Amino acid sequence: MTQGAVDPFRIDIHQHPVSKLYRDRLSAVGVRGSGDRPWPDWSVATTLEVMDRTAIEGIVLSIGSPGVFFGDRAFARGLARVLNEELAQLVADRPRRFGAFAATPLPDLDASIAEVAYAFDTLKLDGVCLLAHYDGCYLGDPYFDPFLAELDRRRAVLFIHPAYPPVTGLPKYDAPPGTLELVFDTSRAIANLLYNGTLTRFPNIRVIPGHCAGVAPYVLFRILKFDAMPGIAERNPDGVMACFRRLYYDVTQSAVPATLRSVMEVADPSRILFGSDYPFARFPVKDLEETIAGVESFDGFDAAQRRAIFRDNAIALFPRFMT
Repeated sequence: MTQGAVDPFRIDIHQHPVSKLYRDRLSAVGVRGSGDRPWPDWSVATTLEVMDRTAIEGIVLSIGSPGVFFGDRAFARGLARVLNEELAQLVADRPRRFGAFAATPLPDLDASIAEVAYAFDTLKLDGVCLLAHYDGCYLGDPYFDPFLAELDRRRAVLFIHPAYPPVTGLPKYDAPPGTLELVFDTSRAIANLLYNGTLTRFPNIRVIPGHCAGVAPYVLFRILKFDAMPGIAERNPDGVMACFRRLYYDVTQSAVPATLRSVMEVADPSRILFGSDYPFARFPVKDLEETIAGVESFDGFDAAQRRAIFRDNAIALFPRFMT
């Protein structure tokens, strides 16, 4: 399929806005980029142009790393609110092209529960984006249970995005730390969710761990050992594999045969989604195009499965894009 030669039909569930409001608010607290990188160029006009060039009909926007919390809970509450209102306006302006995950001021539990109510009931956003950890505490820790119980009650879609991990002593090499550490960070969160039985206790949350769930599918042999460990096994009575099969997997920066085959071992094709990480990918448009090409050329998908990954599976989670 030649990109741009057909009417837009793809749904990309993993894109990030970088608005002037967000840059200015973070600059005020000394944050001028994400991780080791300055902010990428982003605008609505450029995003729409890229979408049209790559046959993308709709995208779901999220505030990924570094998020909104930098030690000041009041700052995080205020920033989450104005960003959610900004996201809601983007969606209202182009409801068939844009959807959005709400930001939350975690680790402030009460404020985050209140923000979800506002984001869903008033702003009509499509789900919630959480980072893999907050203030050194990973998702799956019982601390987050009251907030996750609210998401479970609402049958919310939860997108988990990595952040730079709170670790030291990493090897030094001339490559971005996120090359490996971000996918490891997602995997740590998944392991903690499984260890604590969180996915079992809150089965109504539809969870999408970004970037094909990090390296978790690849190290499945090790994680399956949880089923033989007293305490952990009781927290997941249906077993670890049942939890893996309930997750959704986006192909963001992961569309190569080795990774896709690992995901196919744990995921039904109906739970695989298209995503690009635009504009935070190292080479934003090139990486987006290579992701599309990787899905189209992978011999483990048939034509119907490719269509579902590019569009239909996302519509099942985000009905605003339904024709």
